[in-house]
Amino acid sequence: MPLFWTMAFAASFGPGLYLTALNVKYRDFRYIIPFIVQFGLFISPVGYTSSHINPNWKWLYSLNPMVGVIDAFRWCIVADAPNPLLEYPFYISLSVILFFLWLSVYQFRKWKRILRI
Repeated sequence: MPLFWTMAFAASFGPGLYLTALNVKYRDFRYIIPFIVQFGLFISPVGYTSSHINPNWKWLYSLNPMVGVIDAFRWCIVADAPNPLLEYPFYISLSVILFFLWLSVYQFRKWKRILRI
């Protein structure tokens, strides 16, 4: 479970750092952030399981970084939940998390030099 806590932290830290850098660069961006958060809540599998998703669309659905994290927590807590480590959508979500983390740190450091934060 500590691995999944680390994934959840990285899944929130990466886009959060990127959004803060966008907020500094573009001052009106703060009005868009609540809509982005609300959209993210609707596409994350909190109230339903990922097994309800059509297998043909599962790769697209797993581009949401929280899909792998929520499925992993569900596997730790619920007794009959499937193991997400044995399926490819978990690794797609992990790759998206690592990409967003790298992108946000790169952009923040780049904009830090430009904007002198």
